[in-house]
Amino acid sequence: MSLYAVRYRYSDDTAGRDEHRPAHRDFLGGLAEEGVVVASGPLTDGPAEALLLLEGESADQVRELLREDPFAQQGIIESVEVREWDVVIGSVG
Repeated sequence: MSLYAVRYRYSDDTAGRDEHRPAHRDFLGGLAEEGVVVASGPLTDGPAEALLLLEGESADQVRELLREDPFAQQGIIESVEVREWDVVIGSVG
């Protein structure tokens, strides 16, 4: 398993984010309980974005998994960037 840094960039649909946030957080919370999501949360400055750290087999597998996110299914995520992250100092998880 590798660690992946994922950046979500959200659309301007703040009402949609507010409406679907509970389901979005339930989805990610379930993945956290399974040990897949290591951490996630919104970036607090700049455009509406979030950073997620996930364990996965490949970047494609992580992208496929995140297609199930209610935010993705509702079209609230404008773009998803998935990059493998090689942690060399510190520990994650």
